[in-house]
Amino acid sequence: MAEMETHEGGCACGAVRYRTAGQPEIHAVCHCRYCQLRTGSAFGVGAYFPDTDVTLLSGDLSEHKYKTQSGNNVTTCFCKKCGTTTHWQIDSEFLSGKTAIAAGTFDPPSFWFDVNREIFMRTKADFVEIDAVNKFETSGTYKPIKEDEDRQNPA
Repeated sequence: MAEMETHEGGCACGAVRYRTAGQPEIHAVCHCRYCQLRTGSAFGVGAYFPDTDVTLLSGDLSEHKYKTQSGNNVTTCFCKKCGTTTHWQIDSEFLSGKTAIAAGTFDPPSFWFDVNREIFMRTKADFVEIDAVNKFETSGTYKPIKEDEDRQNPA
């Protein structure tokens, strides 16, 4: 069996380091509100690998867990020192058993794979133009069962 190519990356301060093996099974630019809040930007870029192809090499992580409108459980992992989100996992029909790497945290060149999918176009910022072949208003995992909580008026 041929050895899979590996790529490494980590957080802004260098405390958290990881390695991936092979090519991502799924990769996308995501314009959903969760990615906008996670990144503090207009979108996020995720590269999804089988959990077994992602290895944490060093660092101390914190986790934030939440449930999406569709009832999926999400766990975001970020560096305890600098706060950089390096990866996340979504417990859903399509994504269970996969770890999403925040693509901007790969060592340069960060975007070594072809991103050909945009999801949640319905909440895309008007100033963002990405040359992706596949564009979707929501995503395959979007099956809302509840409304998002009101972040402006927390209980």
